[in-house]
Amino acid sequence: MQSLIEGTIILIDKPLHWSSFQAVNKLKWAIMKKYRLKKFKIGHAGTLDPLATGLLILCTGKYTKQIPQLQDAPKVYTGTIALGATTPSYDLETEVDASFPTEHITDALIEKVKRQFTGALTQAPPLFSAIKKDGKRLYELARKGETTEVPLRAITIHELELERTAEKELSFRVHCSKGTYIRSLAHDIGKALGSGAHLTSLRRTQIGTHSVAEAYAPEAFIQQFLNHTLDDPKTIL
Repeated sequence: MQSLIEGTIILIDKPLHWSSFQAVNKLKWAIMKKYRLKKFKIGHAGTLDPLATGLLILCTGKYTKQIPQLQDAPKVYTGTIALGATTPSYDLETEVDASFPTEHITDALIEKVKRQFTGALTQAPPLFSAIKKDGKRLYELARKGETTEVPLRAITIHELELERTAEKELSFRVHCSKGTYIRSLAHDIGKALGSGAHLTSLRRTQIGTHSVAEAYAPEAFIQQFLNHTLDDPKTIL
């Protein structure tokens, strides 16, 4: 209990459709209830969209000071990309707004495009994102149907694996720098292929040296925590 309250790192496997805020709150209130605390310091090191799953690092107590350092760490994601169609949000949050041909896309073209998306790059974040411009979140403007110029940002793709798994689907694994929007990467890959694309699934598997293989689902974490068996060094560091 003492290390949990004073400060530690907790690795959570965020479920689909949960917000990062929900995951943090779920554990926060369970811990506060268990130990009858009036307040408890906890935060996460890097948001995951509700449509994404995978590694979410939670920091408690004095370890919340490590959040900026953890946010700066490179990350690894896996997922799938649908070819031949785009959406305004670059993922499944919004409906398809345009369709494109895919018959010309060969394995050789996919390999060529893959090489284009490795190294130091500039990227435009999606309009459907939490980035602020003139005091407003971009997604607030997007949902009103307003458009605005989104500033480019510098990112690094350390490694990108692309594989065609169906006529109109790619699977991927990407090792990237902080600030990389995988939705934008999917969108840009579609354009580079002379078609369109959007993200259909996303899972974060690693942040720095921390792996999702060592993480617990929120409910499983709480169950073990309440049963006094939460002393697994893989989960609480």
